[in-house]
Amino acid sequence: MPMTDSRDGIDFTPAPCKRHNGWTAERQRDFIYHLGRIGLVAPAARAVGMSRQTAYLLRQKPGAESFSAAWDRALEMGLDNAEDHAITRALEGYEVPYFYGGRQCGTIRRYDPRLLFAALARSDRREEKGRNADG
Repeated sequence: MPMTDSRDGIDFTPAPCKRHNGWTAERQRDFIYHLGRIGLVAPAARAVGMSRQTAYLLRQKPGAESFSAAWDRALEMGLDNAEDHAITRALEGYEVPYFYGGRQCGTIRRYDPRLLFAALARSDRREEKGRNADG
């Protein structure tokens, strides 16, 4: 039966799992949630107490088609979130503490244009992929 996690709104039918300590429906739902937030498989799997390798194995199992489709949607959402965060951090900067004599004396705002360049490069690749799919 399809499951919806109100935190991310991705509906999917969990892949069948025979082990109570394996990829349960709840773990699958939580994994999709974390993947949608961060866009990285290994940390999302660790967040639910599982490994990256077992996540990929689950994705390839018969009956995991809905989970796999949810994975793709969540991964795209996570990458979009990361891109948004990188652009914000590049444009608005971030605070870094500075120290003198072993004590924090204040903070300095740092900007990293490489984050913006990376986000723009990803946008260009996505647009190129979209044009190739349309044509």
